[in-house]
Amino acid sequence: MNHYSYIALIPLLPLATFVILGLFGRKYLKTFSGTIGVASLLISTLLSLQVAYNYFLVDGKVNGVYQQIIALKYTWLQFSPNVSIDLGIILDPISVMMLVVVSFVSLMVHIFSLGYMKGEERFATYYSFLSLFTFSMLGLVISTNIFQIYMFWELVGVSSFLLIGYYFEKPSAVAASKKAFIVTRFADLGFLIGILILSFHAQTLDFETLIARLTDTHSTYFTAISTATFLGASVLTWGLALVFIGGAGKSAMFPFHIWLPDAMEGPTPVSALIHAATMVVAGVYLVARLFPIFSVDEFALQIVTYVGLVSAFIAAIIACTQTDIKRVLAYSTMSQIGYMMFALGVAKQGGEEGLGYMGSMFHLFTHAFFKSLLFLGAGAVIHLVHSNDMKDMGGLRKLMPITHLSFLIACLAIAGIPPFAGFFSKEEILLAAFNANKLVYGVALFTSGLTAFYMFRLYYSIFWSKEAHVHDAHHGEGTWSMKLPLIILGIMAAVAGFIPFSHFVTSDGAALETHIDYVFSAAPVLFGVIGILLAAVLYKKQNAKPEAVAASFGGFYKSAYKKFYIDEVYLFVTKKIIFNLIGRPAAWFDKNIVDGFMNLLATVTAKISGLIKGMQSGKVQNYTLYFFGGIVALAMLFIYVWK
Repeated sequence: MNHYSYIALIPLLPLATFVILGLFGRKYLKTFSGTIGVASLLISTLLSLQVAYNYFLVDGKVNGVYQQIIALKYTWLQFSPNVSIDLGIILDPISVMMLVVVSFVSLMVHIFSLGYMKGEERFATYYSFLSLFTFSMLGLVISTNIFQIYMFWELVGVSSFLLIGYYFEKPSAVAASKKAFIVTRFADLGFLIGILILSFHAQTLDFETLIARLTDTHSTYFTAISTATFLGASVLTWGLALVFIGGAGKSAMFPFHIWLPDAMEGPTPVSALIHAATMVVAGVYLVARLFPIFSVDEFALQIVTYVGLVSAFIAAIIACTQTDIKRVLAYSTMSQIGYMMFALGVAKQGGEEGLGYMGSMFHLFTHAFFKSLLFLGAGAVIHLVHSNDMKDMGGLRKLMPITHLSFLIACLAIAGIPPFAGFFSKEEILLAAFNANKLVYGVALFTSGLTAFYMFRLYYSIFWSKEAHVHDAHHGEGTWSMKLPLIILGIMAAVAGFIPFSHFVTSDGAALETHIDYVFSAAPVLFGVIGILLAAVLYKKQNAKPEAVAASFGGFYKSAYKKFYIDEVYLFVTKKIIFNLIGRPAAWFDKNIVDGFMNLLATVTAKISGLIKGMQSGKVQNYTLYFFGGIVALAMLFIYVWK
């Protein structure tokens, strides 16, 4: 399979762009930075599409099953004959699909940013950071072993920190970037410990070998890790749970979700790239990559199921109350990632039981298009009205016809209305949940109705509601570099659901035959339509009904608006408990005991040196006296010993 070696260019081109623009962009290439970034991503995207064509349609399938291909492998660090850290490229259905998603969405964001970020002082730096993030994410999805993925995982965290804090002169942006970095670092600590547990018992870091050894129930590796227990759970469960904590942090799952809404402080195209289609689905990709191991541990899958379900439900409720359009989209993202997670949780390995796995990956695919479209559309709106608040918007459909139409398509897609893309992927997830767990299905169905409600609440508040009042409407929707990505993503959000996804990406690599069950689809579509109609009644025309409805919910509405005070709980735990009960005593011990002991040593040394410094006076006659005194003392000692 040497003809796949060109895949290395896909991540290396953005890396080269990062280095060139980072070193020379601001001084020499400021005018051309955007063009260089777009050209680099265009080549990477075309190569990704070529890889997808070759893998899915030419030579990836053997005897009806898509194979795992190691296109490149290089041993970097050899710890023992059996354990080494390799750098390589893995090709299988999910990695190839993610290559296309990451490169394509990143290209759309690069193009959109040409107009949106035009005139920025740090324009070249922005494209440099975008390229670093794209390189990190592409490296993550093609990693051949669990430690390689961890290295790119951390690099994704660093580059997202740089992009969220791009407007570093704003204290809120600095605080948001630090919050994202710190929260995900705590989660990543769990990921690292999980890696060490799994790799120690499997005696390998390589994905293929790791999965083979820990899924063979007759192997000594599986027996050892599944029979050893800690606090009532097997070591295998602990290892998978800790790995999932890393994924939950990166994918903003409850309770690690607190960083995602604040991360909207970054430029809006960054939100489209990082917080819609790429970084936040890294956790879903990680669970999917290790899914064969998760599938042999029922308890670990239950953790994935219920964390995903709770995240989807809570985020949907909060999104119904927010007025900042980017925060609504942020909580929408959290909710949709929750859908993907619980879909993996209710799935099994292989055949019809793998429907949840296929549905999760399908929703990841379709969600990338309509959610990045929503964020870019929100960016175009913010670019026009210079505000993130719904209260400053309304009636923009005539001023922004392309944005209006594309935003409507994306809202219909996420609401699960046929024939748009989200309908098909959400249908598979709900069917998998219905077959596996009726409670999960019920909550997911209600959440789908909430999704339709809050998305059309957002749509009507922006484009209908009242007459538009825009002071500088002369530039309308912005440049064609901003309109073109909206058109392309709008088309994808409309037609991506018709791709026979189940023929390409499944839990076992074999095609899974699916069909639309119109009777089953009636309930999800009905909930979606009810949500849309309810939003239309409340928000299509400006009236007092929303305030009255909010007042009827009383304290619950206020709690949802305040995000259920989860941020306040974290602040209480950190400031009142950790800082006061751990931080302050540690600081006192450091200042008074550690520093005090060092100061005591210094004081004693100074006193002794003060007492003996006269011996080093520099006077020769004193040194002569000491010399003869020493001779006399030695002579007396010699006489005493001789006697």
